Amino acid sequence: METIVREGTPKTPYVRLDGEKGIIEIKGRSIPENSIEFYKPLIDWLEEYSSDVNNDTAVNVQLEYFNTSSSKCILDIFKKLESIFKKGQKVEVNWYYEEDDEDMFEAGEDYQSIINIPFKMIEMEE
Repeated sequence: METIVREGTPKTPYVRLDGEKGIIEIKGRSIPENSIEFYKPLIDWLEEYSSDVNNDTAVNVQLEYFNTSSSKCILDIFKKLESIFKKGQKVEVNWYYEEDDEDMFEAGEDYQSIINIPFKMIEMEE
């Protein structure tokens, strides 16, 4: 399975999708001009990954900010991961947030309440 790496920009997050290692990383800011266009290849990759899943899938999300349209795309990613988890595969989301960033903490809690996969809230010191 092809590993996808996208370097972050001021408007888009760094993304690494590594099917061999079962690691998915999203870091930075997510305010792309067109969120659906930006996230579609990631969701397509997850669709392909779901048919040949690694035993353990670790999802590391460390966003400093995302806009409303990105939040819907991130939810779509979590829904794909949830379907993998429901097939009996091990999936864990690590949601990183800075200690003073209540918005990111609450966003993580919101996703945690919507999606039925193990979710770890990890506070980072600034």
